[in-house]
Amino acid sequence: MKSLALFFLAASWFVLAPLAAAPAPAAVTHAPAAPQTAISWDSLTPTQQRLLNYEKDKWSGLPPERQHRLVNAADRYSKMTPEERAKFKARLARWRNLTPEQRTKVQQRYEAFQKLPPDQQQQLRERWKNMTPDQRAALKQEMSKAPPTATHT
Repeated sequence: MKSLALFFLAASWFVLAPLAAAPAPAAVTHAPAAPQTAISWDSLTPTQQRLLNYEKDKWSGLPPERQHRLVNAADRYSKMTPEERAKFKARLARWRNLTPEQRTKVQQRYEAFQKLPPDQQQQLRERWKNMTPDQRAALKQEMSKAPPTATHT
């Protein structure tokens, strides 16, 4: 059962894999974040401004941490191939179509996955990679019914 719970936990992470389609880090460390300073709109590159234009009117009111995340996302997006951008857009569309409750479940499962040791994360990634599309679809369907806080015990 432990294995199944871990698999469900990881599968939810893969359902909406990192939106930017960036490679997964080898290990996640959470050092205390240094306070970030606000970024002025005028200091953004033309490409960043174009990609973040939807935030222009409220940019100065955004918390500095959010500004930095958005700038980093714009930088990653600008380096993506057309295929990666298409995947990103599809994932973003799926995310936007989720209910708030579904988003919360995905976030909780992602956070639980990140707390797993790197070797367990890698094992789960490999399992996911080796599944057929039908197996993945069945797992996603089952995941939608599973409680959001399934953990390994």
